[in-house]
Amino acid sequence: MGIGSFLGQVTRLVLDRIDGEGKMTGILEREQDGAVLRLTMQAPERLNALSDAMLAALQAEFDRLETDRSVRAVILAGSGKAFCAGHDLKEMTQARQSADGGKAYFSDLFARCSRMMTTISRLPQPVIAEVKGLATAAGCQLVASCDLAVAAEGTKFGVNGVNIGLFCSTPMVALSRNIPRKQAFEMLTTGRFIDALRARELGLVNRVVPAGMLGAETEALAAEIAAKLTAAVKIGKHAFYRQLEMPLEEAYAYAADVMVENMLYRDTEEGIAAFIEKRDPDWQR
Repeated sequence: MGIGSFLGQVTRLVLDRIDGEGKMTGILEREQDGAVLRLTMQAPERLNALSDAMLAALQAEFDRLETDRSVRAVILAGSGKAFCAGHDLKEMTQARQSADGGKAYFSDLFARCSRMMTTISRLPQPVIAEVKGLATAAGCQLVASCDLAVAAEGTKFGVNGVNIGLFCSTPMVALSRNIPRKQAFEMLTTGRFIDALRARELGLVNRVVPAGMLGAETEALAAEIAAKLTAAVKIGKHAFYRQLEMPLEEAYAYAADVMVENMLYRDTEEGIAAFIEKRDPDWQR
């Protein structure tokens, strides 16, 4: 099915898990409207904590998105009053009952979480965090790992593990790549929250809007991105993250090669011609 056939269609799917009583419980809702996919974490009773089930559902969906050409932008949101409160501390505490005190489980947990976070940056589609209420610890890490973020006024962000004796070392990786290092270190060592306006000042989020406008603002941004040439956004996102890891001269050389490749695309040639001729491009995507 071609991309154009998806336009104007809305599909909904709830990804399920089996709870402790053997019942199917929705934990991640997928809703596609044209080329924009909305993923909503559905565990409001636990503030959408990154439980084992939530991590698995997110990873499975992100893995699927790597080859889904019908989706050109992704929105990640949380149901209820919070975006995400980080790891599920109850699950982590239960793991201490094992013979090794939970060491193997904790090692596996943080590896799985890190894989899920890094998968976001490797997706061809830009991922926008739609944040409200609370984003703390690994939940704040999730915001920082997304390519873009829109927050509702009044949202609180924090890496608060230090308050319970657990330094947020893995959330630190994403946070320190989003905001200045001294501000990141202050958040990590004091455990204090910052509000949405401060998060925007520091660069953790792109936009702050009234709560009632959050969904519309995020969807408008996603639609704007989805309207661009898919191949150009894909190659650009990949290049954006790669060049950040390079020295300046190497980054320029790499970026120049990427632009040469991009210039040779048929749709890029068409886009330039359309601009010169003052008409809409006829992209094959």
